[in-house]
Amino acid sequence: MTDNIIRNDFIVITGGPGAGKTTLLNELQRIGFNHVPEVAREIIQTQVSSNGDALPWGNVKKYRDLMLNESIDSYLSALDNRPEKWLFFDRGIPDTFAYSHLIDVPISEKKDLEARKYRYNKQVFILPPWEEIYKTDNERIQDFEEAVATYDIIFKTYKNLDYELIEVPKIDVKKRASFILDNVDSPLQDH
Repeated sequence: MTDNIIRNDFIVITGGPGAGKTTLLNELQRIGFNHVPEVAREIIQTQVSSNGDALPWGNVKKYRDLMLNESIDSYLSALDNRPEKWLFFDRGIPDTFAYSHLIDVPISEKKDLEARKYRYNKQVFILPPWEEIYKTDNERIQDFEEAVATYDIIFKTYKNLDYELIEVPKIDVKKRASFILDNVDSPLQDH
C-alpha cells in the first residue's frame, strides 16, 4: 500500500443536504477561491438524462460506487493544482463513506483502503441542518429529517477518520465565508 497523500490546501466543506454549501462555495469563489463541485449532483443529472439507474432512488450501490470513483478522480485531478490559495471541496471522499452507512452497503476493503489514502486538511468545515433555508429540488429529494440524519452520519464519519470538525454558524453567507477563512489552520494563512 502506498503512503497517504495529505494536502493541507484542500479544504472540505460538508454537511447534510440543503445546509447552504453551494451558496457558501459560490461566495468563496466570488471572493477569489476556487472550489471543486460536488460529484453527486452531476451523477444524478447524467443518470437521469441517460435513463441510467445509478441513482439514490434506484441502484444505490452503483450510485455510491460512481460517487466514490468520481470523488477520488476529483481529488487526483486537483493534485496537479498548486494553488496560491486554498482549494475548497464541496464534500470530500469521506462523504461517500457516510452515504454507505446511510444505505447500509459497505465499501469493499480494496476501495476502502484506496479512498482512505487521499487526505484533505485536517480541519473540515461542516454546515449544520438549517430548516429555514432547506429546500428540495430535482436532485435533492430527502425531507428535512433525512437531512438531519445525514448530517449526523457525516459528522461521525469524518470524526472516525481523524478529521477535526468545525461547525459553521447559521449566519449570512458573507459572514460564513469570513468564518471559514478566519478559522482555516493551514500554511496558506497569508492569503
